[in-house]
Amino acid sequence: MKSSKSVELRRNNIVAHVNQHGHTQVETLASQFNTSEVTIRKDLAALAEQGKLIRQFGGAVPASGFTNSAIIEGDATENVHQKSTTSLLPIGKAAAGLIKSGHKLVIDCGSTTASLLPFLSNKNSLVVMTNALATANFLTRCETEPTVLMTGGTWDAQSQSFQGAMAEQLVSAYNFDVAFIGAAGIDVNRGTTTFNELTGVTRAMAKAATKVVVMASSSKLNHKMPNLELGWSQISVLITDEGIRDEDKQNIENQGVAVIVAPQNGE
Repeated sequence: MKSSKSVELRRNNIVAHVNQHGHTQVETLASQFNTSEVTIRKDLAALAEQGKLIRQFGGAVPASGFTNSAIIEGDATENVHQKSTTSLLPIGKAAAGLIKSGHKLVIDCGSTTASLLPFLSNKNSLVVMTNALATANFLTRCETEPTVLMTGGTWDAQSQSFQGAMAEQLVSAYNFDVAFIGAAGIDVNRGTTTFNELTGVTRAMAKAATKVVVMASSSKLNHKMPNLELGWSQISVLITDEGIRDEDKQNIENQGVAVIVAPQNGE
């Protein structure tokens, strides 16, 4: 019991240390907590699985600072600490539960789909295509780096992603096990909706995947938008939070979509 408490205390202190100092190397943590690098790596793996830290580039970074934006400074890529995506992490953890080692994934741009990334550290031999530069940058710095593919295409500053015919053609040339798609809005009767008309890449991702998983907070059900992006017949799973109303959940499930409600505590 004492040993279990000491492990929990050390891990809590590791989280506090990383949150205070930012990116911290494994060897630094081993020295700080007077333990082996092997033990620290086990701690980081457990903390990453819980969504408390993100394993990255030989160490860890705070989970609360991760966003889907990035900047380039010389040859180094750093995360921009803008708004916290902590509230989205339960959705990301639930989405990761659908992934097996060796899967081929395609991940659309957006902060909600980005919440999946911290939970990929224990998945081996993944192949991941994305149209989001920040997602690709993050994945190439993970300790268990997957094979990363970029769509190419034309850069869209608003969505911080690559769009256009070239991106659609490249996506369509592959077959994926799972596509992870975000949503600007959700229409209970129709599917995912958006204000803009940049729907081609998202639709190509959905068409190229065996399973299509939409990741969206329940607040998106209050957003009424004119353009249909994906109809419910194209979607396999909706992952959302506990804010979804029972009647909305039932209506969506009646259209053949499995609805996963991610508990806020992540359990």
